[in-house]
Amino acid sequence: MNALTGTGGTARKSPVEIFADAASVVTRSPYAQVTGIKQGKLGRWTDGVAELRVDRTEFAVYWDAHNDRLLTERTRAIEKGDSLDPLWAVLGDSTAQGLGAPMPHGGYVGQTLQRLRRTTGMHWRVLNLSVSGALMRDVLANQIPLLDGQRPDLVTCGAGANDILYSAPGKLFSDLRTLLAAVPEDTVMLDLPLLNGFWGIVGHISVPYISRINRVIREVATERSLRVAEVSKQFIPPWAGKFSVDNFHPSQDGYRDWSRALVQVLSAGPTAAAAGRPTPEDQRRKTKPKPPRHRTYCCPAPVRTAAIVSSFTESEVHPVAL
Repeated sequence: MNALTGTGGTARKSPVEIFADAASVVTRSPYAQVTGIKQGKLGRWTDGVAELRVDRTEFAVYWDAHNDRLLTERTRAIEKGDSLDPLWAVLGDSTAQGLGAPMPHGGYVGQTLQRLRRTTGMHWRVLNLSVSGALMRDVLANQIPLLDGQRPDLVTCGAGANDILYSAPGKLFSDLRTLLAAVPEDTVMLDLPLLNGFWGIVGHISVPYISRINRVIREVATERSLRVAEVSKQFIPPWAGKFSVDNFHPSQDGYRDWSRALVQVLSAGPTAAAAGRPTPEDQRRKTKPKPPRHRTYCCPAPVRTAAIVSSFTESEVHPVAL
């Protein structure tokens, strides 16, 4: 589930990794030690990329084990006839894995989960089907099919950044439209961040292309009545402290902006299937919950999530363990 996908099943390296591998030939040479390159920006950057390469494997193992426990627990609950906690299914790439944060639950998934639990009074669970390095066609082929039989109350999907580096524009937009047509009803899509003012000229010239991608996301999402979490409007300068050691993935502070974007769209969402479920206090009082209006893959009801945005403070950067 969390092995990198690529041609013939081989691991896919990002262009950042490829360039860092090439640069490390210089930064690890005796010349680099003498001249100070090893201790300079280039050396620190190549070390950072290597560090996240290790984290990528460890985070994948973490989410694999987490998903296995979750599915086992839900199967047992169904067999016993127990009520199920509301379920959030996550589709996406390394950002959904939390890569760049100190721990897997330090990404936008863990931070948003904390706020869902706190503000709804319900023990939301997360099934993280994301894969580091995934392209949109990987989400289509390998992640969406895993939703079969799960009936999640919330589905989110954030992918496309890797496609910018790997796919020609025609292929990218074709895959994007296919993905938007394939995700479940009421899925919340995440748009892509605009890197104006970061990565120098590269970040600047990428803005029109990424803006075009985001425009298509919004247009097609509107046609399907899907909601869009606008990361592009929350993950913005000043950039200090918002990127991890590889200067590519967000840091835990950066993921706080991503979480804010998701929280805002959830707080304005439609009535959810999960809204009809009893809170723990309801269960103790044996109060019968009201039935949901719609049977869809939805987010929590506004009455239970509207406080998320107002309760979001800058000091809340320590996500709850899963």
